[in-house]
Amino acid sequence: MEKITAQIKNFIQYIALQFISDPKLAELRIGNSAENKVNFRLVLSQPDVATLIGRQGFTASTIRSLVKAAAEREGVQVNLRIHSHEEERQYTAAIEAKAME
Repeated sequence: MEKITAQIKNFIQYIALQFISDPKLAELRIGNSAENKVNFRLVLSQPDVATLIGRQGFTASTIRSLVKAAAEREGVQVNLRIHSHEEERQYTAAIEAKAME
């Protein structure tokens, strides 16, 4: 599982760097949500999010399809979320608030 996760991580990083203009602000976070399932969160600056998602989401959809196809060959399910730093802060705050309940 670690090998395929590392390969997918490297692939996502490589592809993202081809599109974004500010790689210093890019973060790729990994979270295993279950056995044979990996969640990736690609956190970018807002202009880079728009660029990577593309018109009508075609670029992001293509990246997700390639990542999912590669992972499925190894029996792993992958989810890729692409969002801004502001959305990441909101997401993290929501998770922390839910954990405190």
